[in-house]
Amino acid sequence: MSQTNRMMLRYRYRAYPTPVQAQMLARTFGCARVVFNDVLRTREQAHVAGEKISDNEIQRLVVTSAKTTPERAWLADVSAVALVQACRDAHQAYRNFFNSISGKRKGRKVGHPRFRSKKDSRQSIRLTRSGFGATARGVRVTKVGDMKLKWSRSLPSIPSSVTIIQEPDGRYYASFVVAVETTPLPVCAKDVGLDLGIETLIATSDGALIANPRYLQSRQRRLANAQRSFSRKQKGSSNREKARIRGAVQHRKVREARADYLHKQALRLIRENQAVYIEDLAVSGLARTRLARSVHDASWSIFVGLLQEKATRYGRSVVKVGRHFPSSQLCSACGHRDGPKPLSVRSWTCAQCGISHHRDINAARNILVEGRRVAAGQAETINARGENVRLGSRRAVLVEAGTLRGAA
Repeated sequence: MSQTNRMMLRYRYRAYPTPVQAQMLARTFGCARVVFNDVLRTREQAHVAGEKISDNEIQRLVVTSAKTTPERAWLADVSAVALVQACRDAHQAYRNFFNSISGKRKGRKVGHPRFRSKKDSRQSIRLTRSGFGATARGVRVTKVGDMKLKWSRSLPSIPSSVTIIQEPDGRYYASFVVAVETTPLPVCAKDVGLDLGIETLIATSDGALIANPRYLQSRQRRLANAQRSFSRKQKGSSNREKARIRGAVQHRKVREARADYLHKQALRLIRENQAVYIEDLAVSGLARTRLARSVHDASWSIFVGLLQEKATRYGRSVVKVGRHFPSSQLCSACGHRDGPKPLSVRSWTCAQCGISHHRDINAARNILVEGRRVAAGQAETINARGENVRLGSRRAVLVEAGTLRGAA
């Protein structure tokens, strides 16, 4: 399998450790957490003292030498592979931080690595090939034993690493990193523009409206009851822990239902279209408004990521249109720019050609045309009628990013 026709994916399976194995995993989680924190502490002390220290020297201090001390002798009881990977994770966190502040790393700014806590609801360890092995029954983890897995599907290749995870609801998972060969689908002549929203999750340029299930909102009452019950329990009691797990189970059901829905929608759109055009939304900005809960429930970023992943795997393309493109202001029939509109306006009539538009479908059609222009590298936008529309450097009006209370 060549390097050019494969991609790295994660295959995740439910794990069922025995009580003894669960106890050993808990010890391994704790030791890896301590090593990670020791790396951060050693780096901070070296920085304050004005000394330079290499990654290998830090690993020798916090793992190899620490095992010989009375304070850290218990590190020898767990897998050394997990401890080494904890060191490497800490080193990578620092590299991401420095690359972010220097501009080498694109995207949102990465914060300074934080210390891990035993109170974190999610615990995990990462192991390379020398620390695990896949078996017919499950996975063999060093110093933990043969842990049973539910093989819902077979691994496509030999995994390079595995992450053992304990979720907040108490379930265990094994997440394998494997190389998957890309399988391009037959070329088709169809492409589509997508407009993402809250009331309607996806509006396509074909005129289809895909509903937003609002999984978080549908379980809001159950989540509120679980949180209320949790807050009333005595701290440190068994009943409080049971109440915490009940709340985590509700969140897991929301997360899994949403992920399943988004996977299916993304895969269907990629299979049916050679190219998908989508707007580059400022999700982080919208998540700081009063619509934050609805924005997070819609999970636009996750959906766009799934589109890009499946497009890479199946030989399709996903093109992003600039977030300042006024898709909701242009008439997709004649190209007339009708100005900004509040989100309460769900349909409007063009003042020039008199054609009535559904707000989201009209925006999707404009995104389709603009996406074709971006993909082709043209200098002008061509509307649905084939006419040229020159767009100035004026930004979209800020009201486009907001909404009115009680909007449809």
